[in-house]
Amino acid sequence: MWQIFRDNFGLFMQGLGYTVGVSLLSLFFCLIIGTIFALLEINPKRWVRVIGKIYVEFFRNVPLLVITMFFYVVVPRLGVPLSGFAAGAIGLTIYTSAFIAETVRAGIQSVDPGQMEAARSNGLTYVQTMRFIILPQAIKIIVPPLGNQFINLVKNSSVLAFVAGFDLMYQGNLIASNTFETTTTYAIVGVLYLIITMPMSYAMTYLDHRWSGSVKEEE
Repeated sequence: MWQIFRDNFGLFMQGLGYTVGVSLLSLFFCLIIGTIFALLEINPKRWVRVIGKIYVEFFRNVPLLVITMFFYVVVPRLGVPLSGFAAGAIGLTIYTSAFIAETVRAGIQSVDPGQMEAARSNGLTYVQTMRFIILPQAIKIIVPPLGNQFINLVKNSSVLAFVAGFDLMYQGNLIASNTFETTTTYAIVGVLYLIITMPMSYAMTYLDHRWSGSVKEEE
């Protein structure tokens, strides 16, 4: 195993860099988009809720690979050239944002409705109440499921291997085909994925315990 890793160190590190890069990029945008559509889903206006629901249900039930291939194959034919990395990043963002929207929505709805009423009665607008009162509490509640979505995002980034996105899985496939050491190569790829995801898992567990403790103290 060490020989394969040493001989192909550059390719493994390049793949790891692309995987981390696309994961962070997608994470940033899917948090924003997911939160926006979560707020649409609970908006007082029915037509706004319908828009949010359509987005979430559609992209939650379409395979990630299909979404990614759409941006990699179909969109360029419409005159918008996209690299494999860009198509993968967009696909990951759209797909994951639908799941994050549901997570955020559940967190918001778990906050006591009386807090919304109290804030509105004290002169805060709906947007101000969401921003300063409801969302901060909801975030503390949804840390564990949100952490799971982040970890799934990193693992799902392997979809870039299908669109020449130069990620870790793509480089693993390339190394395996050149060396014929498939078992060893994919074992190394698996370990490198663990190096990314395990710290995230422990960080989310730590935040969950810390914030859960602070909530109990407040009560």
